[in-house]
Amino acid sequence: MRKSLITLFALFSFSIAHTQKMSSNNKAIIASIEKHEAELIKISDEIWGLAEEAFEETKSSELLANYAEKNGFKIERGVAGIPTAFVATYGTGKPVISVLGEFDALPGISQKAEPTKNPLNEGEAGHGCGHNLFGTGSLGAAIAIKELIEKGEIKGTVKFMGTPAEEKFFGKIWMVNAGLWDDVDVNISWHPSAEIKSDVQSSLALVDFKVEFYGQAAHASADPWNGRSASDALELYTTGINYYREHVKPTVRIHYHIQDGGQVVNVVPDYSKLWVRVRDTKRSGVLPVYEQVQKMAEGAAIMANVDYKVSLISGIYEVLVNRAGGAIMQNNLELLGPITYTSEEIAFGKKIQESTGKPQVGMNSTISPLLETKEHPGGGSTDVGDVSWNVANINLGVTTAPEGTPWHSWAVVACGGMSIGHKGMVYASKAMAMTMADLMEDPKLVEKVKGEYKERKGDEKYEAIIPDGPPPIDRK
Repeated sequence: MRKSLITLFALFSFSIAHTQKMSSNNKAIIASIEKHEAELIKISDEIWGLAEEAFEETKSSELLANYAEKNGFKIERGVAGIPTAFVATYGTGKPVISVLGEFDALPGISQKAEPTKNPLNEGEAGHGCGHNLFGTGSLGAAIAIKELIEKGEIKGTVKFMGTPAEEKFFGKIWMVNAGLWDDVDVNISWHPSAEIKSDVQSSLALVDFKVEFYGQAAHASADPWNGRSASDALELYTTGINYYREHVKPTVRIHYHIQDGGQVVNVVPDYSKLWVRVRDTKRSGVLPVYEQVQKMAEGAAIMANVDYKVSLISGIYEVLVNRAGGAIMQNNLELLGPITYTSEEIAFGKKIQESTGKPQVGMNSTISPLLETKEHPGGGSTDVGDVSWNVANINLGVTTAPEGTPWHSWAVVACGGMSIGHKGMVYASKAMAMTMADLMEDPKLVEKVKGEYKERKGDEKYEAIIPDGPPPIDRK
């Protein structure tokens, strides 16, 4: 049944791509985004310079919310108990189409808009995943749809979802739990990439947790027998994790970061702390691994004769793919065609590749075909997955950095603050808005997308993987 479903949507993709031409609404969308382009680039660059981290994106959030409000949207700030989360709404009635906007940065990768490593602010954060482009580009798409609704060309409601803390705590989970997508028919999302693609691949589910060990301090030379080392427990635990890697499925990933292993060499440490992340291609595969590594923490504590505590930080689902929506997006990518780069931009991209030890092949500006969905994809994780288990979701990737560029690195920060990133952002705005307009113009397309969502989700009940209580706003 799954193969026949995929074949049906492949044929559907071929059909719409060869019958639809650039419509008057599409032309109006392109004109709208180009009208706002200079302001959108300015906002993106300001967010790029601010580089605010998870749940601290106060100024970045305000830049986006204020521009949406200036353009006629009704703003609801501080949603889901998160000061930097907001919803901007325009229109009435069905369909209700939402678009996601992220705007948080990553720690420690500050960089100037230059093709060789050179921090803007040494040791500070940077947009190594292009979220300055993500949020701003999505807002550009929402504004273009708002203007079409305002003119009476289409009917429905558009919502821009200002979603913080994707990189660390996954703020969308709390927004989902607050019911912010309950009335939405279809959600649209994009992400900066090294290629242009209608993204019909899933992501990895994960669980984030903290392990703390509590022992007894003592002098490391005079009387170490009076100490119980929390650092010993930490080392025993990480050794256990590394031996365990041989016995997990190839789709599983386990990472850890030692946050506190003791303070000085001549004291037996009475405290240690570890941040651990477990991933797999399915949530159902993550949970048994999570259970096992919790048991291993207890074992390490027993061996070191210390106490321990495991605290859930957060966790997310894999993305629920929607090929029907992907086909609509693919058609619009083909209508837009590739991105054109100047010789200076191509040279910048090749210098980035040279600086990061990659082949100097330049920018990937072509449109990738709509690929077959992999059952067990690689790659990273995103809380867009949790949104996709609550509403039909369409994903897009657009080139904002050279091919082969290491993601979450200074190289992506550099591209996000100059014209390579700007061009990808504007392109994404157009593709998303054109797809949103298609859905608002044709109820049958909405039903196709929602129908596949219901079929793929089946009887599985969504259960958020988050600790009890409010979002961890003050947690570092």
